Amino acid sequence: MSWFKAKQMTNESKDFSIDEHLEYPIENIATPVVTPLSERDAQVVWHPFTQHYTAPFSIPIVKGEGVFLWDENGKKYIDAIASWWVNLHGHAHPYLAEKITAQFLQLEQVIFAGFTHEPAVRLAERLLEVLPANQQRIFYTDNGSTAVEVALKMAIQYFHNQGFTEKNKIIALSNGYHGDTFGTMAVGAKSAFNAPFEPFLYETHYLTVTTKGQENTAIDQMKTLLAEGNIAAFIFEPLVQGAGGMVMYEPWVLNELISLAKQAGVITIADEIMTGFYRTGKFFATDYIDEKPDIFCLSKGLTGGAMALGATSCTAQIYEAFLSDDRRKTLFHSHSFTANPLACTAALASLDLLLLPETQERIRTIEAQHWRFKAQLEQRWADKLTDVRVCGTILAIEINMAEGTSYFSQIRDVIYQFFLEKGILVRPLGNIVYLLPPYCIDDDTLAYIYHCIEAFMSQH
Repeated sequence: MSWFKAKQMTNESKDFSIDEHLEYPIENIATPVVTPLSERDAQVVWHPFTQHYTAPFSIPIVKGEGVFLWDENGKKYIDAIASWWVNLHGHAHPYLAEKITAQFLQLEQVIFAGFTHEPAVRLAERLLEVLPANQQRIFYTDNGSTAVEVALKMAIQYFHNQGFTEKNKIIALSNGYHGDTFGTMAVGAKSAFNAPFEPFLYETHYLTVTTKGQENTAIDQMKTLLAEGNIAAFIFEPLVQGAGGMVMYEPWVLNELISLAKQAGVITIADEIMTGFYRTGKFFATDYIDEKPDIFCLSKGLTGGAMALGATSCTAQIYEAFLSDDRRKTLFHSHSFTANPLACTAALASLDLLLLPETQERIRTIEAQHWRFKAQLEQRWADKLTDVRVCGTILAIEINMAEGTSYFSQIRDVIYQFFLEKGILVRPLGNIVYLLPPYCIDDDTLAYIYHCIEAFMSQH
């Protein structure tokens, strides 16, 4: 039985324009009201990526269904960013709920050191079926940052276990973001996100691959760095750098960089946390290239947004470097909820939904709609736009600002409030507005979002 609830639509949909009268049932369009719950929240909760001095109140959400969220005042919002890029199939999906509930009644948690269970084994088997053939082992974690931490530890300890302690440097991409733990901050771009901690972060070399016209420069940089002989790993967000501004770059240059790293015996790490599970139009962004990384980092869409879970896969060669009579060569990493049965079950259910023909059709349709809307934006608002980018179901609109592109652009709050009032949840990266919706979004809802984007462009 298919639980997929989205309408089946064709790519030949109508032309969306600001001049078109478009009716859409968004109830109670109004500025969010401060409620007792938001006041209580303001007294006791510290929210992520939030400056509470200027944003003291949070919107209380009491219900989700499909692409929609409702606050406690009854206002309805379109979740246009899949709740920080995790929600693939829509909120409160009945199939996910059914599977998680059944698992809870059987086994909700067990220590994963010395024990195992069916959901963890089955999920590892299914992930290895869709990952490249060189991936042979799955190490479970609890979120994206720790999936990357594990990858970095695997790479560095791989050489350490073999006595190559001098191979301990990392190459990453400029504009990159890999998480907020110390290891992931160290390989991310130096920015206001991690400035207070910079003295405590280890040295990382950066390539300027995402600067248009500088791809060959990045290749030359890679060759120079590899010649030093002390590089352990090359880590990258394939094709799309999320928090860096939905920056997109060409597959061919990534393929060349991975090839060079492999020739030098350097471990390559694909941070597919945001780009995995068809966000770029293929199962993984690295499916667009021939060279296959040694390690994959997965999270976000892994469970369809239902539970916290991360996974790091690796080759047999990496795994075997940790096998020894010397217990000091063990990979010493864990957390209390490693391979939580509920989270693994959610991931298995999400994979069921993801591979349905209906879901695959929606992914293709969303991408086609994005490309058509991109062309329309570029035709109508060229003077107000720096760039419009599309990759799979991701649409990024970079608004032209006198001060240039910045995460701290003043227009960010203007954009955020405008769309909230229209009943749309977006989270601009400074002057960059992006859409990354659940795959269940239908054409009318997507058209309404496009309509509101054009309304914003016409007013600002």
